[in-house]
Amino acid sequence: MTVALLGGLRAAVGAAHVLTEGDLSAYELDWRQRYRGRALAVVRPGSTLEVAQVVRTCAAHGAAIVAQGGNTGLVGGSVPDASGTQVLLNLARMNRIRATDAANLTMTVEAGCVLQAVQEAAAAHGLLYPLSLAAEGSCTVGGNLATNAGGTQVLRFGNARELCLGLEVVTALGEVWHGLSGLRKDNTGYDLRDLFIGSEGTLGIITAATLKLHPQPVAVTTAMASLATLADAVALLQLAQARLGAGLTGFEVMQRHALALVRKHFAQLAQPLPEAEWTVLLEQSDSESEAHARDGFEALLETALERGVISDAAVASSQAQSAAMWQLRESIPLAQSAEGLNIKHDIALPISAIPAFVASTDAALQQAFPGARLVNFGHLGDGNLHYNVQAPAAGDAAAFLRDCEPAVNALVFDAVAAHGGSISAEHGIGALKREALAARKSPVALQMMRAIKLALDPQGLMNPGRVL
Repeated sequence: MTVALLGGLRAAVGAAHVLTEGDLSAYELDWRQRYRGRALAVVRPGSTLEVAQVVRTCAAHGAAIVAQGGNTGLVGGSVPDASGTQVLLNLARMNRIRATDAANLTMTVEAGCVLQAVQEAAAAHGLLYPLSLAAEGSCTVGGNLATNAGGTQVLRFGNARELCLGLEVVTALGEVWHGLSGLRKDNTGYDLRDLFIGSEGTLGIITAATLKLHPQPVAVTTAMASLATLADAVALLQLAQARLGAGLTGFEVMQRHALALVRKHFAQLAQPLPEAEWTVLLEQSDSESEAHARDGFEALLETALERGVISDAAVASSQAQSAAMWQLRESIPLAQSAEGLNIKHDIALPISAIPAFVASTDAALQQAFPGARLVNFGHLGDGNLHYNVQAPAAGDAAAFLRDCEPAVNALVFDAVAAHGGSISAEHGIGALKREALAARKSPVALQMMRAIKLALDPQGLMNPGRVL
C-alpha cells in the first residue's frame, strides 16, 4: 500500500516534491518544539488541482493528511503524529497573489502566501491588509484562516474570519469548492466559508482566499503608558475608545515581569518608560494627518494623567520609535522562550472581568505553586490574554512543565470558566487543548461539531486527533 501511495503522490505533484528522506525536522517539529512527529511523506503541491489529486490519492489508500502552512502554530496542530503513516501537505509553494480589485477592496491569494507578503502587496496598491502578528514574516494566509488568527488589530478590524470574504477549498473527497466570492452580502444558505475558517484543517484544505482590504491610514501613532493596576488599564481603554473611537487600532497590555524578561534577554532594546506594574501600548490610526493623530493622543494621555489613570507616558515621534515600541511587545514570547519552557495560556475573557480574573488566579497559582512566575501580556482591547506560567527562577523549566502543567491548566481553565471566558482565543485547539475542549465544551456543541466532521470528512482522514 505504501509503495502505491507514494507512487500516486509522486504522479500528482512530481517526485521532487515528495520528500521521504533526509532532515525533515522543519516540517515534523512544531515551533514550540513540544511536538515532534514522523511523516510518511512531505508533499509540496504547486496548485489547487495538485492538492485535489493528493487528497484523492490519500483517500483511496486511507492515508491521513495533515495540512501545514508556515508551521508557526502553538498548539501542535500542523505537524504529523509519530506513527509514520500520515502525509504532511505543505502549501508553501502555493504562494501566488492571483488578483487585486482595488475598487472592491479585495485581494485573492493562495494559501501559502506569507502574511507579510500580502501586507506588502496591499500597501503597493495604497491599501491595508490589517491582520498583524509576531509571526507575520513566516506564517501563511492558509494557516491564519485555518486557526482564525487574531493578532494586534482585532480591536478595530476583527479576526482573520472578519477579513475573509471567500474561500477555495479542497474537500476531504478531493473535490474543489470554488467559493472565492468578493461579495460582502450573500445570503444564499449556510455560510460554508465560516465552517472552514477556524477548523484547523480537520474539514478540508484551504487553498486560496479572497481577503478584505482597507484604505491605508494617513498616519499611525503609537504610545506607551505606565499604570499601577489592571483596573486602570481597563479604565484607560474605555477612555481611549470614547476619545478615539474607530481610530483606536491597538491596545496591548504587558505586566512587569513580561517586560523584565525582554530587558534580560534583549538588553539592546530600549524601554522608553521606567518599570511599572503594568504597561500599555496604544496605537491610533488617523485619516486626517499625523499632527491631528498626535494631538489626539497627547490630549488623551493628559486627561488620563490628570485623572490618575496612568503615571507616565511616551508618544512615539517617528516611525522608528513606533516600531521600537512594537518590538518590545512582540519580543515577549521570544524572551520567554529564551528563559525556558513554560506553560502557555491563550484565553479570552469579558474585558470587564479581566482585573478580577487576574487578581484571583495570580493568588491561587502562587499558593499552589510557590515561586512560579506569571508572564501576563496580550490584547486587552479585545479581551485576549496570553496568561503564561514560568517555572520558579531557580527551578528546572522542563520538569516544571512536565510535572505541573495539568494542575496549572486545571486551575487556570476553571478560573476562566468562572469568569465567563474561553480557553482558546486565537491559537486554536490542535492537539494541545483537545482533551480540555472535550471536558469543557458544551455537550450539545460537541455533538454538532462531530456531526459536521462526519458529514464533511466521513473517513476521518483530515488532520485526525486534532480539535475533536
